[in-house]
Amino acid sequence: MRKSTRNSFMGALALLAGFTFAIGTYPQIALAQTQGMQRREERRDTRQESRAVKHSCNASGQASRSECRQTKRHVKQSGRHD
Repeated sequence: MRKSTRNSFMGALALLAGFTFAIGTYPQIALAQTQGMQRREERRDTRQESRAVKHSCNASGQASRSECRQTKRHVKQSGRHD
């Protein structure tokens, strides 16, 4: 009975060591940023910038709504071609 307990303990210890090793190496891989994630972030920034341009254009009252839409479109298009 005592030998069985020791074998169980050694097996659990080996399993714990393997698990600790696997967890220690995994987070570096999980934090890597892919090109797709970077492009998505750039698109979000471009959209937010174009919205701000449109809102400020509309608030100024010096241009028509269609001119403000074209300004917004120009900002988004320039963001796509960078």
